[in-house]
Amino acid sequence: MRDQEPGPAGRRLTTQEAAELLGVKPETVYAYVSRGHLSSRRVPGGRGSTFDAQEVESLARRNKRESTGTSGSGGELSVRTRLTFIDTDRYCFRGVDATELAARHSYEEVAEWLWTGRLRPGVTFSAPGPAVAAARRAVAALPAHADPTDRLRVAAIAAATADPLRFDLSEESVLGTARILIPTLVAALTPTGFTYRDEGSLAERLWSGLSRRTADEATVRVLDTALALLVDHDLAASTLAVRVAASARAHAYAAVSTGLAVLEGPLHGAASGLAHKLIAEVLDRGDAGPVIAEELRAGRRIPGLGHRLYAGEDPRARVLFGLLEEIPRCAPALAAARDIVATAARHTPLHANVDLALAVFTASCAMPATAGETIFAVARTAGWIAHALEEYGERPLRMRPSGHYTGPKPPQPLPE
Repeated sequence: MRDQEPGPAGRRLTTQEAAELLGVKPETVYAYVSRGHLSSRRVPGGRGSTFDAQEVESLARRNKRESTGTSGSGGELSVRTRLTFIDTDRYCFRGVDATELAARHSYEEVAEWLWTGRLRPGVTFSAPGPAVAAARRAVAALPAHADPTDRLRVAAIAAATADPLRFDLSEESVLGTARILIPTLVAALTPTGFTYRDEGSLAERLWSGLSRRTADEATVRVLDTALALLVDHDLAASTLAVRVAASARAHAYAAVSTGLAVLEGPLHGAASGLAHKLIAEVLDRGDAGPVIAEELRAGRRIPGLGHRLYAGEDPRARVLFGLLEEIPRCAPALAAARDIVATAARHTPLHANVDLALAVFTASCAMPATAGETIFAVARTAGWIAHALEEYGERPLRMRPSGHYTGPKPPQPLPE
């Protein structure tokens, strides 16, 4: 039965009714809430929530338009891709389970699979001296308060200036760029005064830019697995921006710079940092209850919970939590994460996502709150290159939607 309420709020729907109207599971309704697509209101004296019927119906219409690849202005909303497939609670790279790939292969091997559909066992990426030198000089000129995404974006631009072949968009050349650019970005993160050594796995080299602690085999394995899991995830906002740039035939360095610019938005790349701070606060206070209460009182969503593409637990989080459980130093942060999930579940039954798993890792390894975003950016660079390669094979400038004009009807008189 629908919960009828008088006044401007209008008709209210139960969780089950909202789920039926949207054609999803009840858990997905709460995922929409966590991502800001829906607002909810608690049932007085009960544990359930209600939803504004008009808001739910609007979301249902929008979902229908997106699923059919049409919009009111006739623009194309779907993009053909052979890279990542997401279904229910799993995702695949070129048809192969991504979590199994990440568990068995290094980040570099998974990147090669995404780019070419071929595995290259033991492959490592290395950067030429001129590219590293140009990137590190440019990054060293930034103010001390520049965050890692700033450094990565500047490093990508600097590395481009050192590559005279950057405008060659052939597959072979772009893959060569990718294998150079990713380790160059990692080199640019190495603190000033430290010597960058272009040897070992990419995860081993990245570690020195994230933590002053000495790495061990278990923690490097978590970092390498996280990089492999985060290589690609369909058309996230930054990936779509990369494809738009590639559609205009921007070179690979410029396309990656575009992705980094969008990643810095607070609704995209900042989630892991917010989850890190949440974990740190729960560890400091010893209880998630008051921390969650303050977040909700301030009208903020709980970071690290829920994902619009997964009704259950984010498969990337599941893999990382399994590895983190094997590391004793991660036990306190893991307990804090479980406390956050259990406490928030009394308000909104959402599962942990990859941002919460990254936060447990970064908080346990004495890394700054920005480390999760850094890991995400380095990892996703490989995915952005893969999408750029696909887009270079499509018609130029096809990512050009038509605007739906809603201003004053022309002709209007000239302004006085």
